[in-house]
Amino acid sequence: MREHLIIIKVGGQIVEEEESLRKLLKDFSRIAGGKILVHGGGKSATALAEKLGIKTKIVDGRRITDAETLKIATMVYAGLVNKNIVAGLQALGNNAIGLSGADLDVIRAVKRPVGAIDYGFVGDINWVNAQALSELIDNGAVPVLAPITHDGKGSLLNTNADTIASELARSLCSRYELRLIFCFEKQGVLLNENDEKSVISEINPELFEELKASGAISGGMIPKLENGFNALKQGVSAVVITNAQGISGGLRGTRLVL
Repeated sequence: MREHLIIIKVGGQIVEEEESLRKLLKDFSRIAGGKILVHGGGKSATALAEKLGIKTKIVDGRRITDAETLKIATMVYAGLVNKNIVAGLQALGNNAIGLSGADLDVIRAVKRPVGAIDYGFVGDINWVNAQALSELIDNGAVPVLAPITHDGKGSLLNTNADTIASELARSLCSRYELRLIFCFEKQGVLLNENDEKSVISEINPELFEELKASGAISGGMIPKLENGFNALKQGVSAVVITNAQGISGGLRGTRLVL
């Protein structure tokens, strides 16, 4: 029987605000067994960029990363946000280790080719070091992954955190009974963004296309669901979109199904 592993991707206001992050880490620390936390931090990166006079550009929920933006993303994601999370988990008795994709050669990526949109120094993942991550997890460590990868040739790349969580799940699901949780400030995917109670309990690919066409799902939620469906197709046992309370409350929220 395979061991259980849960991968939680956390982003949005949860990692930006001290109180919400503290609550999330308490809920996360109560999860028994193997676990990985993948985090974003886009609002903090945007705020620092504004202070430095660097304009942020986002297309279809994805950040355009020029050379200066990459520096900011690395400082914020792999530095401040990552180490705050690691310190918080250590204080709660979790033996957390903060990693970027370059550390232990955990995640390699290639720079996204220029097409209709030039995303700049954005990386598309082409390899996950499942063995290194498994060794950490099996020895009691809790990996905390920042959304910075590398190309194996000395260059760092900015990579969508939802994609990282999905690719980790796909790479590790043959070793573990794996659940993937996307955690943000809402209770789940909302049919009406102005109605907190309009949580859609279950979404399949057909409904996803309908919700996109109607505009009910847009922006960063689109790649989140695309990554979730891709993970299910590769053998991940469950994908749920919820908030911090949903983590400790029986995984309430929106469940993706094929």
